[in-house]
Amino acid sequence: MDINHPLPKQFHGQLTPEQAAQGIQVALKNAHSLLLEAELLLENQRWPRATALAILAIEEADKPTRLRCLLLARYEKELKEEWRNFRSHTAKNLMWIFPQLAMEGGRQLEDFRRVVDEGSDHGKTLEVIKQVAFYSDAYGDCNWSMPGNVIDESLAKLIVGVAKILASDKKVTMTSAAELEIWVKHMLPVWKGDNVSMKAALLACYAEAHELGVLQGNVTPSEMTKFIL
Repeated sequence: MDINHPLPKQFHGQLTPEQAAQGIQVALKNAHSLLLEAELLLENQRWPRATALAILAIEEADKPTRLRCLLLARYEKELKEEWRNFRSHTAKNLMWIFPQLAMEGGRQLEDFRRVVDEGSDHGKTLEVIKQVAFYSDAYGDCNWSMPGNVIDESLAKLIVGVAKILASDKKVTMTSAAELEIWVKHMLPVWKGDNVSMKAALLACYAEAHELGVLQGNVTPSEMTKFIL
């Protein structure tokens, strides 16, 4: 690479369902690749770097959600906000507590409200862990830290385990262009509206995708109904 060659400019425009589907596939593939490398580091007892790569995998695995939101941006302000979320580390690692909430008995949508709770700091917590896993720094009363002195085996196994759940290579629903066209059709009219209307639109979206035979993944319309209602 020529270091004098200008870097490509980041895209900030509106997405089509086809473009979003392509971005989702790239993100999911990269998330799984990062996960495999994190597992290799874990096997070789490289706890800090395994943790850091697992967090990167978690962030990449959340990009499909961010891209679906981008498809629903209705005006320039929302478009800028969603692209900022797409490229924000803390916005993309909110889902890391999802497996924990599931283990605590979460089965329906309301049980996972903490994931997007603006008063919760779990997104920032994971970002701090990633920084500590990569870099040396000074904390508290100027106490210098090395990643290996902070990130231990148990924490590494915990974070890699979360990444294995969120960044696996299984089929994911609402990721193809056909599904995303139906997503936009149902969700755009009610986007950021009341919860009742958004839930109804989401169920209608899954029902139509299933009826047309384009619904991917293992989540059926009836399972989504149980989860939401």
